[in-house]
Amino acid sequence: MHSPSASMAPIFILFLFLISASGKNLSPHLTFYTHNSLTYLNFPSTDAATGAIGVNYGRIGSDLPSATRVVRLLKSQRIDRVKVYDSDPAVLKALAGSGIKLTVNLPNELLSSAARRPSYAAAWVKNNIAAYHPATAIEAVAVGNEVFADPHNTTRFLLPAIYNVQKALAKYKLDDVIKVSSPFALSALQNSYPASAGSFRHDLVEPIIKPLLEFLKKTGSPLMINVYPFFAYESNADVIPLDYALFRPNAGVVDAGNGLKYFSLFDAQIDAAFAAMSALKYDDVPIVVTETGWPSKGDSNEIGASIPNAAAFNGNLVRRILGGGGTPLRPKAKLTVFLFALFNEDRKFGPTSERNFGIFYPDGRKVYDIPLTAEGLKGYVESAAPPLSDGARMKTGSGETWCVAKGEAGKDKLQEGLDFACGEGGAHCHPIQPGSTCFDPNTVEAHASYAFNSYYQKNGRATSACFFGGAGSIVTQQPSEFFISYSSKCY
Repeated sequence: MHSPSASMAPIFILFLFLISASGKNLSPHLTFYTHNSLTYLNFPSTDAATGAIGVNYGRIGSDLPSATRVVRLLKSQRIDRVKVYDSDPAVLKALAGSGIKLTVNLPNELLSSAARRPSYAAAWVKNNIAAYHPATAIEAVAVGNEVFADPHNTTRFLLPAIYNVQKALAKYKLDDVIKVSSPFALSALQNSYPASAGSFRHDLVEPIIKPLLEFLKKTGSPLMINVYPFFAYESNADVIPLDYALFRPNAGVVDAGNGLKYFSLFDAQIDAAFAAMSALKYDDVPIVVTETGWPSKGDSNEIGASIPNAAAFNGNLVRRILGGGGTPLRPKAKLTVFLFALFNEDRKFGPTSERNFGIFYPDGRKVYDIPLTAEGLKGYVESAAPPLSDGARMKTGSGETWCVAKGEAGKDKLQEGLDFACGEGGAHCHPIQPGSTCFDPNTVEAHASYAFNSYYQKNGRATSACFFGGAGSIVTQQPSEFFISYSSKCY
């Protein structure tokens, strides 16, 4: 990760939020629709495209645990993807037999050698890839990192290095199983607002972007991008709603170019990259988010850097990705996202935030507690989340919201959520027992709605408390007023 200037979208992103100040009905950050004048905050069904979560394992820190201990930590957290910034033998050996998929990096300082000398690239692949695969499940090589933002001007070496690494992989018959790409910062975009107008920098299109996209298309490799909503928010906190940056309920923004509505800055940034590729006629190249995260601590001028906000962003992001669904522009896209980072790294230069992106302290303690797997999402509630502000709450007169069951999720999914809410979740479920006040209507959907809402209200109406594996929806009118024939006293 580089400085904010290298990682944030161009400053004109701020105009997007001037639109959102209109006070229109809130919707969630994923899907927006209305039914009988009722606005739903709808989460994706688990039947939709489900993405994957990994972590970046950086090692610019003192007192970091050994690679062997790190692998034990990853396995204990059921993290099955990791990305590193080199190809350290100790790390590659420690990951052998773990089943954890690995993305290794050919650092920027090696690009010139790999570009100028095919034999160098071949030796690097032999010693750092072929010598460990398949025992170490290497799935990708990131050639360089944010080279367009690199002050050492390594851009001209990027494509030759990529081509030489690919040829070396082919020599060892690994080119079909290990993908090659290069992580971009969003500063590679000329335009990012609105998302539909996303475009690459003009000076990069012909010499770099088009040839790279053609290579990615032919090899079935993804475009790798580093996306940091934090930097956009931190620089424009007076106009960017924090809820929009943290995947919390918010007013949303309509993209005037295509009519799509956005409820998270993350989605808008991803779709700007999709649109930039589409403008060059590359609609079939997938995206992998190789870095994203939020710092738990920052300098006094780094607005928004805090443990609650870091937990909210990363926790809600995991829920967003593993819950299913792509982006508004690519709803069927399966996104793989690598959180930045596994550890706080105290030897990094720059502002305080640079040393505080970690999910864990070096001693293995969690900086904050968030789920990292689909199993961990069950019952996950965003911790330390403040109540919705006036600007972030639906304007429904009372300002209240409720959580109800989505019938289309299916009885099995609803029953699973009901069992959790009334069991481990500690919801107040006595009223839906036989003979009690809210037993009728005696349907799984009605009982699940009652239990979901009890759990949701108990946990401070946090967005994440109405997930239930994609079976919950946040609504803005009392459920007794529409599809559930409950008495208002049940809500």
